[in-house]
Amino acid sequence: MIRTVKDLGIIIRNRRKEMKLSQVELAGLCGVGNRFIVDLEAGKPTIQFDKALYVAKNVGLEIQATQKGRDDK
Repeated sequence: MIRTVKDLGIIIRNRRKEMKLSQVELAGLCGVGNRFIVDLEAGKPTIQFDKALYVAKNVGLEIQATQKGRDDK
């Protein structure tokens, strides 16, 4: 479950490591700067969401949203 940017960053970092990619290699694969990958994996709250989704897609992740029920917190 992703509740924060930090959660997303951790999942992306774990997936990157499973793929045996460095942050620089992932940045090159996604066409973003290395600093963006560093910030994303660190959970920087002002990250560009569209780029984060693109990186997630490039490491084979699919992000879905579900509506919370009335009793969910």
